[in-house]
Amino acid sequence: MATARPDPVEVVLYTRAECCLCHDARDVLERVRRRRPFALSERDVDETPELAALYGAEIPVVLVDGRKAFKYRVDAVTLER
Repeated sequence: MATARPDPVEVVLYTRAECCLCHDARDVLERVRRRRPFALSERDVDETPELAALYGAEIPVVLVDGRKAFKYRVDAVTLER
């Protein structure tokens, strides 16, 4: 029998303004979140040079519990797993 996680899954969406793939990723994340709740935060990679260097060429990037899970596109089926 599976045990419940003590803390919710943490998901971070790295994005930037005027990014249509980022809007698509956010939509997928929100749809999945309605079925399988998780904590979602969003960061603009243009906030700091460090974020821009890490993720600027790959956005959108999605981290799940601190691990890179997706870049460019988010797959809802994979995310739900």
